[in-house]
Amino acid sequence: MCGITGYYSFHKSISSTNILEMNQAIRHRGPDDEGFWMYSIGEGASFSGNDSTQKIKEQFPVLKEKNSDIALGFRRLSIIDLSEKGHQPMLSQNEQIIITFNGEIYNFKKLRKELESLGYSFHSSSDTEVILKAYQEWGNSTFAKLDGMFAICIVDLSGRKLILARDRVGMKPLFYHQSEQGLVWASEIKSLLKNELVKPEINWDGVYTNFLFQTTLAPQTCFQHILSLEPASIMTVDLNNQNITKEKFWKLPSTSQKNISEEEAVRTIDELLSENISEQLYADVPVAVMMSGGIDSTLIASKSKSFNTNINTYTISYPFSEEEVKNASIAAKHFGVSHAVKEVSDEEALEDLKENIQHFEEPYSSFEVLINAAKYAHDQNFKVVLSGNGADELFAGYSHTLKLNRWLLIRNFNFIRPFIVTKDKFSQRVKNYFSQDYMFDFFRQSQISMRPLEVKSLINPDIYSKIDLHLSKYHLSEVKNYVGYFEYDMKYSLSSHHVFRDDLSAMKYSVEFRYPYLSNSLIDYVASLPGNIRFNGIQNKPLLRKTAENYLPQEVLNMPKKGFSFPVNYFIKNEKRVREFITENLESLKKRNFFNAAVIDEWWNHQEHEYDWVKIWQLVTFELWYQKYFEK
Repeated sequence: MCGITGYYSFHKSISSTNILEMNQAIRHRGPDDEGFWMYSIGEGASFSGNDSTQKIKEQFPVLKEKNSDIALGFRRLSIIDLSEKGHQPMLSQNEQIIITFNGEIYNFKKLRKELESLGYSFHSSSDTEVILKAYQEWGNSTFAKLDGMFAICIVDLSGRKLILARDRVGMKPLFYHQSEQGLVWASEIKSLLKNELVKPEINWDGVYTNFLFQTTLAPQTCFQHILSLEPASIMTVDLNNQNITKEKFWKLPSTSQKNISEEEAVRTIDELLSENISEQLYADVPVAVMMSGGIDSTLIASKSKSFNTNINTYTISYPFSEEEVKNASIAAKHFGVSHAVKEVSDEEALEDLKENIQHFEEPYSSFEVLINAAKYAHDQNFKVVLSGNGADELFAGYSHTLKLNRWLLIRNFNFIRPFIVTKDKFSQRVKNYFSQDYMFDFFRQSQISMRPLEVKSLINPDIYSKIDLHLSKYHLSEVKNYVGYFEYDMKYSLSSHHVFRDDLSAMKYSVEFRYPYLSNSLIDYVASLPGNIRFNGIQNKPLLRKTAENYLPQEVLNMPKKGFSFPVNYFIKNEKRVREFITENLESLKKRNFFNAAVIDEWWNHQEHEYDWVKIWQLVTFELWYQKYFEK
């Protein structure tokens, strides 16, 4: 688990200052070691950095001022094989293949055995070396074999190509900037912005989707010409002519198991989840399970006990989370594991509010509780934390999913939309509801964010007129049942939103989150099941609840679904400092002439509905994002 950086300048060599500053910008991702590899005029060389270990500095010179065509940078968070043998960039024996890799591969031991049977030998016990030699044997077919989370860069000098690849559901981020001058990539956007080839500019198309969905829909970002490499994708750059091609190495399977019983499905899910937990508990550093008090993470903690009798668990307590904290404690006692509760006070939540908001590289709509969860893990010396994230998307966990059947019925009456001519707020809400023609629209509505007409009234007309409002390019198969909705949850709720935020939260404090629900085998299996087994329209997560019945106490099984986030509305109503913080930033935002000041005032002064604060918080975080990334 680490951070990677790099660039390929197409026409001229550029200074190593670029890669040094890019690496420094993501120091938090890997404080244990750093390394570099530079290539120019047909020759490559490895270098250490100021933060490299002493042994690495003895092996490679510290990188100073040097020009190169290609540069690879690496920050290391040591998780497996803590020795210098796991140092990156890692080179093949003939120095023709160079790899930087951020992530964890859970089936690397199986792949290693397979490669050993083919005659390969290994010098380390790291998963990085397994990927390197797997690529030597299987080329691009390697990526489909990897079960885990990864963002990888491989420079293949013998094949005259540079490759970027990302895991199936985008658990590890990889951003890139492409222009006529060259290609720049990194684990975080703040790193890209340190490169001389990259200049920050607002991408209003990205901001538009961000305001509609509470997150920017990948591959777009809120930065012009900065894209997210899509999950399950390989980007290949030809080193001879700079041609760039992309291909997918995996896609979400369609339903194939037609006649399976619920009992058989539950039994298989139970077995697969146990196997995933067993693999993901492997590390050469302390591991913990973060329990929110709900089914997802509590089931992981329960099943972890049989693989690690000394497993540690912890729960984050914040305002109005009393029931979750109580249930987590009951569950921990029920299956006999060590458990701690970290209470996050109002003061602590607000302490680093501006810094935490600006750590995220786009506007967003919540206080991110996972930052506090990661900080606690770091303070307790837990470098690896197992998380229940992904279960909601995989098993139909969100409460809005239960409205799907009603929408499928009501959409038959969308023809009345043109007849709603009144302009009052209620009429506009009704008109918005009857504007959901596609599954994509239903998914948008369920995100509880700004509505399209609200965004139109908000954004300066000169800016709005240049936005691409036709979002059909984001549409998926549009199957009109739960299976169709599932595609949107997996691609946009999970890949564009949750794992992106998880990664930034965890790595801010040099902690690795792992996701047992997001293994290859479990995703493939659940996706292949008939929709009627996975979704009944009455209860969320029916299959996972059935699986959990043999492990969890009734209090946890019967608890209604609740999001794992601070109650922002509570802070806005009860904390004078928060209101002053909002007012200060809204006043600053109004002066920028991006948005209609009257609309901002109307939204702030007339909060009538439960989630009206979401729009305000998106505007506040937009202002702080702009301050951080566009004002010098």
